[in-house]
Amino acid sequence: MSIFVDEHTKVVVQGLTGGQGRFHGLRNRDYGTQVVAGVTPGKGGTDVEGIPVFDTMAEAVESTGADASLVVVPPRFASDAIVEAAAAGITFIVCITEGIPAQDEARFYNLLLRDYPATRLLGPNCPGIISPGKCNIGITSGDIALPGGHVGIVSRSGTLTYQALHELSQQGVGQTTCVGIGGDPVPGTGFIDCLAAFQADPETQAVMMIGEIGGSEEERAAEFIAAQMTKPVVAYVAGVTAPPGRKMGHAGAIVSGSQGTAQAKMDALEKAGVQVALNPTEAGEKMVALVHSLA
Repeated sequence: MSIFVDEHTKVVVQGLTGGQGRFHGLRNRDYGTQVVAGVTPGKGGTDVEGIPVFDTMAEAVESTGADASLVVVPPRFASDAIVEAAAAGITFIVCITEGIPAQDEARFYNLLLRDYPATRLLGPNCPGIISPGKCNIGITSGDIALPGGHVGIVSRSGTLTYQALHELSQQGVGQTTCVGIGGDPVPGTGFIDCLAAFQADPETQAVMMIGEIGGSEEERAAEFIAAQMTKPVVAYVAGVTAPPGRKMGHAGAIVSGSQGTAQAKMDALEKAGVQVALNPTEAGEKMVALVHSLA
């Protein structure tokens, strides 16, 4: 099985007529994802290589029965696009847009919780999600994912998401689903959401978790793993050498004093029984060895 998306998921690309929306929307479609529509206000009635374009999400959902969306719009329009998708009945939204102000993120995150509790948001500023051989929503290359496996991946880092997929696929270890949650301060979906879904998924036998400095999500995830998970977890935390007070790539990846350091996160995960690696390649090696021991 997979988590959150599968071969039955129907996707609307919000911003399909733009350069990035077109590129990634068609790439997702070519992978086999059911990309059933695009939405760009004022361009309804046109199409992008056979994919119909609508003026509103309500029209797109009514016409196609879509249940997921990919938000590929500039930061100033992203909040409205996310809320419009939820209001139209979309239950899974992937927002890859980078640079959305944290205040805007907090506003639409809490609005979704209050008014649209059935809708799950992945991102913003994330690579998206891929269930190998079934569905790919976002910017992850399907070429590096291997279907038919039993490993789930959840990562804050986009680049390390790709490396994790590549490391495992190169060793013949396939994945059930890979979720890039993004590193912004207010992510719609967090580590615990994904860990709980992987724990409930009968086909996922082990989980790779990739964290980074900043915040306390990894420590909270460690508590969840210790209390709720029976499946083995391998983890890597990026940013061991990051100096205090310096932002490292993501808006949420910043160390303040003793808060959010890589070492503190690694210690918490190790205490929870997680196999912690010192670099991405070692994380892949540990997972390969773990999968072979479970076979």
